Amino acid sequence: MAPRHKRASLQALIDDALAETPPGRVVWVALSGGLDSSLLLTLAAQACRRHPRPLYALHVHHGLQRAADGFERHCRRLASRLGVPLFIERVAVERDAGLGLEGAAREARYAAFARRVASGETLWLAQHRDDQAETFLLAALRGSGVRGLAGMPAEREWRGRRLVRPLLACSRSELEAAAARLGLSWIDDPSNTDESLDRNFLRGSVLPLLQSRWPQAATALAGSARLAGEAEQLLEELAAGDLAALGDDPGCLDVSALLRLSVPRRRSLLRHVCHRLGVPTPPAGRLETLLEQLEARSDAQVRVSWSGAEARIWRGQLYLLLPWDSLLPEWTLEWDGRAPLVSPWGEIGVGLAPVEGHPVRLTLKARQGGERLCLAGRGSRDLKRLLQEAQVPPWARERVAVVWHEQHPVAALLLPEGRWLAVAAGWASAVREE
Repeated sequence: MAPRHKRASLQALIDDALAETPPGRVVWVALSGGLDSSLLLTLAAQACRRHPRPLYALHVHHGLQRAADGFERHCRRLASRLGVPLFIERVAVERDAGLGLEGAAREARYAAFARRVASGETLWLAQHRDDQAETFLLAALRGSGVRGLAGMPAEREWRGRRLVRPLLACSRSELEAAAARLGLSWIDDPSNTDESLDRNFLRGSVLPLLQSRWPQAATALAGSARLAGEAEQLLEELAAGDLAALGDDPGCLDVSALLRLSVPRRRSLLRHVCHRLGVPTPPAGRLETLLEQLEARSDAQVRVSWSGAEARIWRGQLYLLLPWDSLLPEWTLEWDGRAPLVSPWGEIGVGLAPVEGHPVRLTLKARQGGERLCLAGRGSRDLKRLLQEAQVPPWARERVAVVWHEQHPVAALLLPEGRWLAVAAGWASAVREE
């Protein structure tokens, strides 16, 4: 969404944002009950009366303070007055998750968004220019790179949903003036005065001090965030080009080709592929460890892990993975050979049957070692050797299920990919097309 000139009315900004939503698609407004979101919902309701779209409001009840019920009551009154359906999501904030109170509340809030807002729908958030300035300062104080300094994008795709911040170019004072003209009421969150929280300290003490010396401080900081966003976009384009040159497989990168890139480009590429795969980016220290391990001996068993992901190097390839769960040694599953097969990681569209085609009863078991399959034209072969020939990485072999018919192993299947690694003579495998 291209930013309009700052003289454009708030309602024009909302109309523009609404125009970019396909007709018939639902627009949600995240409604906290404060000034920003109350104004956003009011303007959205007015726009949707002129340009009909399905409009819903979503209030997340965090339950962190006694005033939380008051926020909900205000949201109900406002939504009722505007004729907008309101949905309430009650969440439990995990205070011991290691994210801090602000971070844990944000995680709970976004989890609520994911539960209520369907894929393909749009969610409007009410952050404004002063919020962006605070975000930039917080990122700078944490030593963030350009991705962190870019702050909040005006719009982005998130888990199949579209997140839009129509008011991001507007100052808090502009929103206050608009709310006054509309005679709007809202709830001030009492926790906003708690300056033990980093963002509140910046808002209550740091930014006012900066603005006493530089009146345009918030505007300048938000502008720097925008420029950092442009720089981040350029880095993403460069990294996407590097990935394409390496085969365009974000989960498996050739180490020798990686080492031909400069260190900053390696760092940028690794962040890019994590983003592509939907896995957490490694913290700075773990990222540097991973970069160092790229030059480890070829026979080294390299594994670098961080919260929510890990990286492994095998046979000159770097693999980026979600935390790896193996099949339990005692795992078994009865199966009739017809798709789908229900594995510990969900349904897999594979089938297996004798060439003669008569019904069978099969048993899947975790690989124990020593299994042998009789292959067409090759005779009896050790499964371990077959896995090596198929270049299955050592950690992936922990998810190999062996399919047994009566007392004989007849196939080996890699879970959860649903890839047949070996099928015995007299048997036919199938993979269901999506």
